[in-house]
Amino acid sequence: MNGRATAPAAGTVLNALANETGSAFAIDSELTATVELTNDGPITGEVADTTDADTRLIERCVELIVERFGDDEGGTVRTTGDIPMAAGLKSSSAAANATVLATLDALDVTYPREDAARIGVQAARDVGVTVTGAFDDASASMLGGLTITDNARDELLKHEAVEWDVLVWTPNEQAFSADADVARCEQIGPMADLVADLAMAGEYGRAMTVNGLAFCAALQFPTDPLVTAMSHADGVSLSGTGPSFTAIGDRAALERVREIWQTYEGNIWMTTTQTDGAQRG
Repeated sequence: MNGRATAPAAGTVLNALANETGSAFAIDSELTATVELTNDGPITGEVADTTDADTRLIERCVELIVERFGDDEGGTVRTTGDIPMAAGLKSSSAAANATVLATLDALDVTYPREDAARIGVQAARDVGVTVTGAFDDASASMLGGLTITDNARDELLKHEAVEWDVLVWTPNEQAFSADADVARCEQIGPMADLVADLAMAGEYGRAMTVNGLAFCAALQFPTDPLVTAMSHADGVSLSGTGPSFTAIGDRAALERVREIWQTYEGNIWMTTTQTDGAQRG
């Protein structure tokens, strides 16, 4: 019994660490999961090209699907893709989503994608790779477009297809979400409330920028990438808990931001939003 699925990365409009309301948008960079189930045995995971990767999340995703829909199957899950790990671009959410859908595909089970994202969120909580559960990131990756969520209740508040050009700068270092200083993030709760209001009103670019300024201060990332992009981009923010930054807007304007950001060390790439979300097969 074999299954396969893909899921996209995502950027941040509102980080949920401050007030448990979050917002994210899918971007056109994908991760693929392949699952091979056997009649029995352990469930093991592998991340392509990474010998020391933590595979607990993808293994737990398979376990949860087998427990709910299978018959004590064992098997293997392997992920591969071009989403950098621990970069703030929701690689964990994409891995969970793709693994959940690939396991459902292997079992030939049809299940609503929104609910499938919640299973991946449960797996992330079970293995401790998330603070909030990250339903904002998971829902954007699973459904495509932009989502706003209540992460305390895993509730989808808003879902909208958005079509933007997106510039991404990923520094060379990594930052793990589970290591973020939650107490400092909670101190900027009033600003996060403002960002949530802007996002619910559809002012996504302004929401991103306010979020970026607030969370760069809380998580002690530099604000220079934000300031240098503001006069060109419609919105710019730290993505997740960093270290990546994303900017949205007109492609010609983002090319100007690219010229500025190329003075920083790391990887810079242009992409677009993705509206299809995660897909089986």
